[in-house]
Amino acid sequence: MNPSPLLKMTQTTPTCLWNDSAAETELLYSISHGATGATCNPVIVLDVLKKEKVLWDKRVLGLVQEMPGATEEEIAWRLVEEISATRAGLLQSIFERHQGRNGRLSIQTDPRYYRSESKLLQQAIRFESIAPNMIIKLPATEAGILAMESATALGISINATVCFTVSQCLAVAEAVEAGLKARESGGKSISNMGPVCTIMVGRLDDWLKVVAENEDIVIDPGYFEWAGVAVFKKAYKIFKERGYRLRLLSAAFRNHRHWSELIGGDVVISPPFKWQVRFNSSDIEAVSRIDVPVDVKIVDTLLGKFSEFRRAYSEEELPIREFDSFGPTVRTLRQFLTATHGLATYVRELMLPDPDFKPPRP
Repeated sequence: MNPSPLLKMTQTTPTCLWNDSAAETELLYSISHGATGATCNPVIVLDVLKKEKVLWDKRVLGLVQEMPGATEEEIAWRLVEEISATRAGLLQSIFERHQGRNGRLSIQTDPRYYRSESKLLQQAIRFESIAPNMIIKLPATEAGILAMESATALGISINATVCFTVSQCLAVAEAVEAGLKARESGGKSISNMGPVCTIMVGRLDDWLKVVAENEDIVIDPGYFEWAGVAVFKKAYKIFKERGYRLRLLSAAFRNHRHWSELIGGDVVISPPFKWQVRFNSSDIEAVSRIDVPVDVKIVDTLLGKFSEFRRAYSEEELPIREFDSFGPTVRTLRQFLTATHGLATYVRELMLPDPDFKPPRP
């Protein structure tokens, strides 16, 4: 039997597969198709709680008893830590085999801290201690960039998230390089570190569609699907030219190009479970396309019609002080914050069940 497209990609190219899910059955499926990493955040934890309800509802009630005086938010974040630790265990052997470059569970810091370098760093230190193969998600905000350098200097492998632009990728890369150099100058090893920088490619595409709707811009609808890919390919080219020691990661999938156009690079592809199933059942060949440029007509049209794409594609038009106010950043942080509140609400319903609720009669 021929290998699945995703497994073939991992077997024949430098491109790695990580699973954008922490549900156990989904992670095991992904590992069987070549995955060497996974991720966890409040959105994903809510999904795990629904899919593994019997197991984790019981654990929530256990935490309520074990943590007297704890708020629902504190219990919710303990749950994030425990789910992340159990899933990291499934990746431990891969981590050891890859000597730290892969086999990691990516855990996201609290999105409420996106403006605080100190709070992000403090949580990164705590999360790194959960398991030996953790990688810590820090937002590519102004404060997050500072936290990335400090965390890297401490030997913590980071995964930059809430990132959509070439400028953000370069700021992340420079911060990580500074952290790595500081560590090396102190005589400390970096050999088992595996930092990555995520580009949420589909969220840039989404944002340009919003801008087009708001500003009555008419464009070939297929062009939107190339925006994130174009940013990723440009950033990858710059990373190779400058020799940055972290990999790019593609996330936030909206179409197959967010996978197929990036195959062949020394990068990570991190699709949600449903997209992995789609890719594996497709007839798309897992061949290298990372160095095939996006049609210049598409890029020039996007640059000509969208100032927001110019800010995303340029190396200079989005300064660090404007990272926090960039449209996709605001939209993504709001979603993450909503999910964080949703996770706390889930815990609350178990801590304080509605006394007036009457279950439907059978």
